[in-house]
Amino acid sequence: MKRENIDQLVKVEYHQADKCPLKGSQLSFFQIVYVISGKGSFTINDNLATYGKGSLILLTPNDQHFLEIKEKTELLLVKFSERYIKDYKWNSINSIGCLLYGASYLSGCILQNKPDVVLVDSIVNSLLHGINHPDLYQEELTLHYVNALIVIAARNISKMRTENIASNTDKRILEIINYIQGNIHDPALLKVSVIAQKFGLSETYLGSYFKNQSGETITHYILNYKMRLIEHRLLFSDMRINEIVTEFGFSDESHLNKFFKKQHKMSLTEFKKAKSSVKS
Repeated sequence: MKRENIDQLVKVEYHQADKCPLKGSQLSFFQIVYVISGKGSFTINDNLATYGKGSLILLTPNDQHFLEIKEKTELLLVKFSERYIKDYKWNSINSIGCLLYGASYLSGCILQNKPDVVLVDSIVNSLLHGINHPDLYQEELTLHYVNALIVIAARNISKMRTENIASNTDKRILEIINYIQGNIHDPALLKVSVIAQKFGLSETYLGSYFKNQSGETITHYILNYKMRLIEHRLLFSDMRINEIVTEFGFSDESHLNKFFKKQHKMSLTEFKKAKSSVKS
């Protein structure tokens, strides 16, 4: 499969096509795809969804994707590197890269927050205007627009990622989930006692509150989310097992394998081989 790279931290492109300009490729960067017009279907990591005018799709590094165009399609592609996400000084979003990776487990359009639809449309029009009519300080303006899109994407993913949580739920549960996902690489910060102290709750109340709001225990949510990230690394990246061990704070490969086997009843290597044989 072709692997696509970018030679700059941020890049914005306009595409118009009757057939897919993205077919059969794997990215080394994040990419926001906004559908200006057209209809078709999008497959990301074996998940199929339809797209239409106004769809906002986020591809993450190592995602495998395929676009099937049914009606002439116009796209705005906003590409940005992992380094850009890590180095930029975000004011109030912890580990935004980890949050954006949550798009790998969602299908189709991530733009579910209705007030954001108008915002995104305005930002896209501004970016298109900049492409067609570049002016003084255009690069600085483009970066501001791109940052706004990234934050909007993060906000929508944050609201979508737990199926059992209603959109009008208590704001505090979303803050707790933000904290968990933002610190998923640090086991010490994911202890229930630490989370309870962080949010000024007793451990007992936190446990019952989280389950009432989300339909699952906080421990199960943490383990399940971490497992999905590890599965993604195994299936859609070139990371070695020892690199995954380091990323998620396991003591060694044996510790990670024990954690993985408890869920999948097979080792990391067996899981990867089994999934690869299904794809081929």
